[in-house]
Amino acid sequence: MTLSALMPVLDRYFWLHIAVIAALLSLLFVLPEYHSGIMARVMVLVVYALGYNLLFGYTGLLSLGHALYFSAGMYGAGLAIRWLDWSLFPAFFSGIVAATLVALVIGSLALRTIGVAFMIVTMMFAQTGYLLILYFNEYTRGDEGFVIGQAARLIEWGSITVDLSAPDNRYLAAWLVLSLCLLVKLILVRSPTGRVWIGLRENEERARLLGFNPYRYKLSAFVISGIYAGIAGALYAILFGYAGATFASIQYSILPLLWVLLGGAGVVLGPVFGTVVMFYLVDYLSEQTSAYMLFVGVVLVVLVLVAPRGILGSLRRRLLHGLP
Repeated sequence: MTLSALMPVLDRYFWLHIAVIAALLSLLFVLPEYHSGIMARVMVLVVYALGYNLLFGYTGLLSLGHALYFSAGMYGAGLAIRWLDWSLFPAFFSGIVAATLVALVIGSLALRTIGVAFMIVTMMFAQTGYLLILYFNEYTRGDEGFVIGQAARLIEWGSITVDLSAPDNRYLAAWLVLSLCLLVKLILVRSPTGRVWIGLRENEERARLLGFNPYRYKLSAFVISGIYAGIAGALYAILFGYAGATFASIQYSILPLLWVLLGGAGVVLGPVFGTVVMFYLVDYLSEQTSAYMLFVGVVLVVLVLVAPRGILGSLRRRLLHGLP
């Protein structure tokens, strides 16, 4: 992308995103250790939700199988460390490659369907992945999962050693990856390709008449979304030292949808706010009652009735016109 093409991106909304990134960094120095640990976990999940928003919010494709790509990244990194004794960076990139290849294969097949059939097909593939993880229990440890030890989570560069199991280092690593993913997404959605994605969401037939190939552009959105999920999965395994089949279950395909809907679908910052609000809402309510999911459901229903476009989607409609 040329400098002239980047100039429209560097407007007030670009600096708004920079301000959010700076605010997330500042939280490291003001939050108590418990909450900084939660925020590190949340930031990793935000990366996952950012990718889901690319597919659902900007392209209009509702996937119920994104846990497949998250778990592909998680196991791609985790198994490389556990069985191949790879160091962190090669393992991290092996997770991303695994998620990319899975997303490319599944996307090329699933995008031959539309509507409800697309949702069902993506869910079926994800369930197949979940069952494969359980089947190869000897290597994956199934529902029990496996722990990645502290010694395997060290970055060694000459005389410098960084321990990613340390709370501050873990927070900074999650923040750095989230910041890069957020800025890349901002550039993507405001690029010509991003405009085509939005055009497909609004009127696919018109986009086709204008000469765009819907299948090719949808596949690009699907694969990039899968890459984001793989980055999040690989990062989660490395930072928190664990990989388990739970992350491949249907629950982790539905959660990013809820985070995006809560924060605002089709808004770059929507998943950031949605994931933070939902995570803390569940954390607080689970301490008060065992029926916390009932209250979470009530909150979501009220939100849909009051602000059907989500938190930032409603703000964009009323105040922040042009928010990407």
